[in-house]
Amino acid sequence: MHLLTGRIQHYAWGTTDAIPRLLGVPETGEPHAEYWLGAHTSAPATLPGGAGLDAALAEHPEWLGEDSRRAFGDRLPYLLKVLSADRALSLQAHPTREQAQQGYAAERAAGVDPGAPTRNYADNWPKPEALIARTPFSALCGFRTVDDARDALNTLNAPRPLVAELDGPDPLRAAFFAALGLADFQVRKVVDTAWAYAEAGGRPGALARTVLELDRAFGLDPGIVASLLLNRIELEPDQAIFLGAGNLHAYLSGTGIEIMANSDNVLRGGLTRKHIDTAELGRIVDFTPGAPTIITGVEEAPGLLRYPTPAPEFAIWRLASPAGLELPAAGAARIVLVGDGELTLTGASELIIDAGAAAFLPAGEAVTATGTGTAYLAAPGG
Repeated sequence: MHLLTGRIQHYAWGTTDAIPRLLGVPETGEPHAEYWLGAHTSAPATLPGGAGLDAALAEHPEWLGEDSRRAFGDRLPYLLKVLSADRALSLQAHPTREQAQQGYAAERAAGVDPGAPTRNYADNWPKPEALIARTPFSALCGFRTVDDARDALNTLNAPRPLVAELDGPDPLRAAFFAALGLADFQVRKVVDTAWAYAEAGGRPGALARTVLELDRAFGLDPGIVASLLLNRIELEPDQAIFLGAGNLHAYLSGTGIEIMANSDNVLRGGLTRKHIDTAELGRIVDFTPGAPTIITGVEEAPGLLRYPTPAPEFAIWRLASPAGLELPAAGAARIVLVGDGELTLTGASELIIDAGAAAFLPAGEAVTATGTGTAYLAAPGG
């Protein structure tokens, strides 16, 4: 077992307090958006002595476990994060494995610089993800039905030609890209209508408040209108969602524990000043209507709740005051993060970690956990 120190990402949309409070470090006023615990080469976590987890795994690939190495090669297949959003992230989607391989190969063949702001594919991996809420958490994810989308657009006085796109073939695709092409004055008309409904109850008020929340962060970005095509999801603490390849989404606010395949492939579609490649986005987005199912932990043993997902790259459990609990997935590389309280990990040695601290457990070491409060365990899927 090894103590593991993550890497903070200071993206502008992050809160200033939640991650520092978790880690027990002073607030600086700077956004602390994400805390990465994994071996992604752009921001690997570190072991005692300062070695990056990516470098350590390159030196000790046996730490990954035989099954994981057969499935994913000598690479940790998942990335665990704490995510804390003060305002919305960009509208975005992630590719399938095949799409990522094709896109990455095409950009390499075209000579696109790996650090270029116009680059779409940082690697050739997919990026399914799941998020467990630690606070109330809001997100836009998945497309509304055509009828529901039409009602949402009409409620806030969206341009008639945009609404008419929902009557044609491939209606949600057509409406989404039409929304991204709106002029500032057309977006302003929707925002002005939202102000009129800002204090209203029911559906008009809820739609209006989402639009105004996005307007405060992004001004006249046409993604504000495009967001009306998506479902709004509200999670309570300990509830989770899974977002597979092609799911268009935007986290809005809240703090959660996120796990994903070990990739940084993001195709953006609005609510951002970063690069948007609408043609490539259209290739990977799934325009099938549907909201993600809210997932609750399934108890596998006293104090051990698994959040089931179909992702082969990762699995995640929540530990709730475990008492002598034998941690699952001993044949693979695991990461434990304490959310609150204290946890004693006992294997070949003993490690005591408290809130904000994490540990890396190499494959092959049986470990039991005893403690109070909440912790999270990540491992490859299966």
